[in-house]
Amino acid sequence: MLRARGFLVGLAGGAVGAALVVLVLVLVFGFGEIKETVVQAPAETPAVYTPSASPGQTPEQIYRDLSSGVVMVLSDFSGAGTDQFGQTQSTQALGTGFVVDKDGYILTNAHVVDENGQQASSVTVVFNKGGSKTQRVAGKLVGVDVGSDVAVIKVDPKDVDLKALPLGDSDKVAVGEPVVAIGNPLGYDFSITSGIVSATGRSLQAPNGQTIPDGIQTDAAINQGNSGGPLIDSSGRVIGINEQIASQGGGNDGLGFAVPINTAIRSLDQLRRTGKVQYAWMGVGLQTLTGDVASTFGVQTQGGALVEKVYPGSPAEKAGIKGGDQTVTVQGQQFTIGGDIIVAADGKPVASADELIAFLAGKKPGDRVRITLEHDGKTRDVSVTLAERPANM
Repeated sequence: MLRARGFLVGLAGGAVGAALVVLVLVLVFGFGEIKETVVQAPAETPAVYTPSASPGQTPEQIYRDLSSGVVMVLSDFSGAGTDQFGQTQSTQALGTGFVVDKDGYILTNAHVVDENGQQASSVTVVFNKGGSKTQRVAGKLVGVDVGSDVAVIKVDPKDVDLKALPLGDSDKVAVGEPVVAIGNPLGYDFSITSGIVSATGRSLQAPNGQTIPDGIQTDAAINQGNSGGPLIDSSGRVIGINEQIASQGGGNDGLGFAVPINTAIRSLDQLRRTGKVQYAWMGVGLQTLTGDVASTFGVQTQGGALVEKVYPGSPAEKAGIKGGDQTVTVQGQQFTIGGDIIVAADGKPVASADELIAFLAGKKPGDRVRITLEHDGKTRDVSVTLAERPANM
């Protein structure tokens, strides 16, 4: 029996008739006792999947060719608090992962192997070997990137026959294209669900509160236990890592979200090399400038990233960027005005805070960027040399 382990990252209310609809974003993995289930999968699979020349694979074809590269991840957390008698308690998390190369590297979500900063004491990786057969091997936790909710596990390639999944390009994902998700929802091992890409460019919230830009929304059914599993396009390439659901009751409501695979690849590369991930940091607190706010306060631009605050000693402060000094409320939302508005980065227009966050996500510490600011109807450019994001930011 799985105990749902979720966390609330945001509430949104809206009137539908007389009902109040509340959406809760939940990380989709499970804690608790794990019950083994029968695995229905083919006995043989190709060593490495190669998409056919035809433009679209059926879910059956994708599952047949790729399911042996999808794994169940069991994470043990020893010393996870004490009970009423003072006895040390341990918990186990169940999630999904997938093999990315023949060296034994596996991608999953950070929240599958990291609980509020406590990393799993041990990780077991369960492989689908066809029919009712599975193989369990010990996994080594290579590194965790909580800021993008990505983690890397490694198994010894001598212990198991590895089937790597091909990785796609999440920048080319199109709304409406068919996708499938393979994982272990609610402990039902190695299940497949299908749907479409419902939207792109969604802002997801990582376990540490950071924004993950360019998230993929899908209506393929995702539930607790799917976390860390692949979202696969019709050509058989992984375009995202299933991470969250938006739900009224904690179950699947057709609103699933995946970390874009390009983001995961950046984390994977750094975690393999150094065991940690560095993020570029400009040192500003941001809000999206809406048209209503712009009109209310006579701001010429109708969109951009409103600089709410500038952190002391940050690259932004050194470049002369100014934060706001007055808090106002517009349509029930608070804004801090009076500071600079970022309207472009390296010459590319910035229409929202999320767009600037996505721009910075593609940079690294030490990069120099040109930021275009608007203030009191005048624009100016400043050069900002990005630093490494502090651990507490």
